[in-house]
Amino acid sequence: MTKIKTLTGPMRLPFIVLTPACVLLGISTAYYESGNVNWILAILIIIGAISAHISVNAFNEFFDFKSGLDLKTQRTPFSGGSGTIPDNPEMERPALNIAWITFAITLFIGLYFVYITGWQLLPLGLLGLLFVFIYTKWVTRSPIICLIAPGIGFGILMVMGTHFVLTGHYTWIAFVASLIPFFLVNDLLLLNQFPDVEADRSIGRKHFPITIGRKKSGSIYLVFMILAYLTIILAAVTGLFPLTSLLGLLPVFLAIPVSIGVLKNYDDIEKLIPFMGKNVLINLLTPVLTAIGIFLG
Repeated sequence: MTKIKTLTGPMRLPFIVLTPACVLLGISTAYYESGNVNWILAILIIIGAISAHISVNAFNEFFDFKSGLDLKTQRTPFSGGSGTIPDNPEMERPALNIAWITFAITLFIGLYFVYITGWQLLPLGLLGLLFVFIYTKWVTRSPIICLIAPGIGFGILMVMGTHFVLTGHYTWIAFVASLIPFFLVNDLLLLNQFPDVEADRSIGRKHFPITIGRKKSGSIYLVFMILAYLTIILAAVTGLFPLTSLLGLLPVFLAIPVSIGVLKNYDDIEKLIPFMGKNVLINLLTPVLTAIGIFLG
């Protein structure tokens, strides 16, 4: 059992649940538009997306260990890596193998989707694969790209890619739906960077909590949170989403105290940790509830 836990550590399996939550949003828009879903394709999409998520996690674990960051990071339940490789240095090579194997699985599934749906899917797929590999070593060196890359991956690429595979074309409903996890997942990674400012700075990273500070980054967090829920409201009011999609607003009752907590405790990591946990729930509940609302519509 211990060996299995050590082997799966670099995958960060507890965080993988975010992937099907985001994919479900793309499935719901495809269903709303076409009235049916090829569930075999939908399952294959989820497998490919999970493989991509595991790959970026494993690459992150490997590169963070190689850079020495893992020995400097103040690890929390939601940031700082799994600690698997620092505790088990022999896992360095297996972690890299996991990263490449899941990368290959994602690649082959993506090529199959391009084959059955058309070349228009290729730009999204190539960008997704690029982000998987370069995120840790290069994306984290640019504040703006580091800020929006998570949302592009889990929002625009996953949601719109899912919609395209299931329908054969891109639509505004899929794009607007993708903005929900775009803003939320950007917030997720942004907040998770707060405990790592000193450690990340020491190896040359340049995300916003480093370049502009935690206080101003907290303001960005608040703006993105507002934009995520404003997207749902505007889409429902304009008729792009069915009114039942407003079900996705329920986590607002969690988002408000979390946003206040972030703005108040941005420099107190111990007090910030509970809000980081609730932020994860916001990221899971909002796309799932929105998707359920779209299905009901």
